[in-house]
Amino acid sequence: MFATLKNAWKITELRTKILFTLLIVLIYRLGAQIPVPYISETAVASFNSYAQGSIFYYLNLLSGSAMSQATLFALSVSPYITASIVIQLLTVAIPALQRMSQDGEEGKKKITALTRYCTVALALVTAYGYLKMMESYGMLVDDINWFGKIVVVASYCAGAAIIMWLSEKINVYGIGNGISMILFANILSRVPALCISVWQMTFKNAIGFSSMFSGFSILGLLLSVLSLALTFAIIVLIVWFTESERRIPIQYAKRVVGRKMYGGQASNLPLKLNMSGVMPVIFASSIVSVPATIASFFTNSKFENFIDKWFNYNTWMYLLVYLVLIIAFGYFYVLISFDPVEVSNNIQKNGGSIPGIRSGRPTVQYIKRILNRITLIGSIFLCFIAGFPMLINIVNSMIDSTSTTFSGIAFGGNSLLIVVGVALELMHDLEAQIAMRSYGKSATKGIFG
Repeated sequence: MFATLKNAWKITELRTKILFTLLIVLIYRLGAQIPVPYISETAVASFNSYAQGSIFYYLNLLSGSAMSQATLFALSVSPYITASIVIQLLTVAIPALQRMSQDGEEGKKKITALTRYCTVALALVTAYGYLKMMESYGMLVDDINWFGKIVVVASYCAGAAIIMWLSEKINVYGIGNGISMILFANILSRVPALCISVWQMTFKNAIGFSSMFSGFSILGLLLSVLSLALTFAIIVLIVWFTESERRIPIQYAKRVVGRKMYGGQASNLPLKLNMSGVMPVIFASSIVSVPATIASFFTNSKFENFIDKWFNYNTWMYLLVYLVLIIAFGYFYVLISFDPVEVSNNIQKNGGSIPGIRSGRPTVQYIKRILNRITLIGSIFLCFIAGFPMLINIVNSMIDSTSTTFSGIAFGGNSLLIVVGVALELMHDLEAQIAMRSYGKSATKGIFG
């Protein structure tokens, strides 16, 4: 990884892209600290006490604590992600949008414009729900009027639009996927707070030999060591599984062109076991947060009580829906990003074939069958990593409903998936661009001597 970064830094164009991405992330982190007018000083404490038992704890994690501080970027990338999901689903369901998406660069611009409009609309709805939640928990100043509420909603909506713009700029001028990079930075910004939590769990409540180690707890130390070991093991598992491939053998026929013979060699078609990466987890997290957002519109209502009781992140219903959405979005993401028909046609055009499988429709069906199997395996893997910590939290809440011992790890699997997945995608992107530029230099040198 460090060698890849070192080689990328030596290339002027890649160095510029890396610096631009870091600049955008820095601007985002600065925006996440800008306060919004009419917010009370008690916002942080009120939100944290409320969020420990709700989905807003996870949304706060994805926003890099911007939501708990009620700052300009409190909504984070959630409206943009949800809008992207809605537009992609509509593109598959509506023939007119499907034709538009296939209409080259012009069609892509129209789809992007629709996504932007949808993002602003969802940001308005989400900002209003967030306002109602803050109002019910005393996070707004007492003398706020209707104009002040409009200012708060407009500020959060503008913040979501700025985040969307920053993400798109990373896509065009930076390295990696804009949404993923911002989520990556947000989660990493929580690492110092996590380290403090581990320290407090290790050194707590007892009388010690010095002020630094006062309250040393053997149990806390064992839990800390176990947590670190488990985290390292999960990271290794994620890296190993993400890099695993199912290779379909391809045999190319020999053909004579002029006086030379081409083909005849064996190759393979690599299919990653986790082709969708971390996107199904991000998509599913955004969708399951929608009921809580809607419930925040109706404070102290039966609907809000129902959501708090039956669709909180420490309930079986939430976990089941969440895991089903991960599997569904795993298949959906592969469906829109990988076309077996196009792959089969490319193999046939280049004179290749899968041993034992006829060209054409049988090849397409064979690739689809393998693709469905590995997508299921990849989705189950994502469900395990993202759902196991939540399962621990649910069991703990059933044993002791007042305990918050494991509330902090409920979304630990999601965080690790996003951080490790984005880091791997970034490394692969850099390696591909380095290889492309090295190949271009070699070709130029070969032509001009």
